[in-house]
Amino acid sequence: MADFFMVLFGLAAGSFLNVVIHRLPRDQSVIHPASACPACSQAIRWQDNIPVLSYVLLGGRCRHCRARISARYAAVEILNAALWFFLWKHSGPGIEFAFSALLFSLLLAIVFTDFETGLIPDELSLGGLAAGLVFAALVPGHFAAADWKGALISSVTAALTGGGLLYLTGLVGQLLFRKESMGMGDMKLLAMLGAFLGMPGVFFVFLIAPILALPAALFGRLVRKEETLPFGPYLAIAGGFIFLWGSEMQIFFWG
Repeated sequence: MADFFMVLFGLAAGSFLNVVIHRLPRDQSVIHPASACPACSQAIRWQDNIPVLSYVLLGGRCRHCRARISARYAAVEILNAALWFFLWKHSGPGIEFAFSALLFSLLLAIVFTDFETGLIPDELSLGGLAAGLVFAALVPGHFAAADWKGALISSVTAALTGGGLLYLTGLVGQLLFRKESMGMGDMKLLAMLGAFLGMPGVFFVFLIAPILALPAALFGRLVRKEETLPFGPYLAIAGGFIFLWGSEMQIFFWG
């Protein structure tokens, strides 16, 4: 029964993430007004706002104007529910699950927002940074620290290191290519991940993310003739992987 309710809560949280993804890049409130169709601005009835189910029953279209509704809405709800269910099984009930669910929901919102708009809102990255520092103080064991002070030092150090690494990378890229090569949103995102991961987890993200992005970058440049690639999604994916399995990677590489 607990598993069932966890999926329901994950779906509901995913529905709210869709509001975040749509509104934050447009500097709109995520609380007011109520959800409305992007095409006709008609308010969405409660029965048409049930996660996934309403999308399926309406055939992916607005009830009023019959405009298509992006499949992203259902995808985010399903993915968030799946992530929460996995984390529930991985961590069990407790404060670590709460912060894990928060982190992965933030990362999910960042992935879709960056892909759709090329932006990573400060409300997500800087808000996540603050949450990561609180997480370090409350769950020092995740940072292999003896107490909250050691964990918090690791969290702060990794946040500064992550942001600094991408700042230097962007500076070098700008000098070489004569144009901006790394956005401030990416720097804030890696700082946020550093706050959740500590040291040396942030270094793993810095090394893995470009490897994940390389195939997409080559496809975009050679096939689609695109000059830029959102880097945030690959930082987010690498960060989620390291959060869950960073300790195993350290053992694999360093014994």
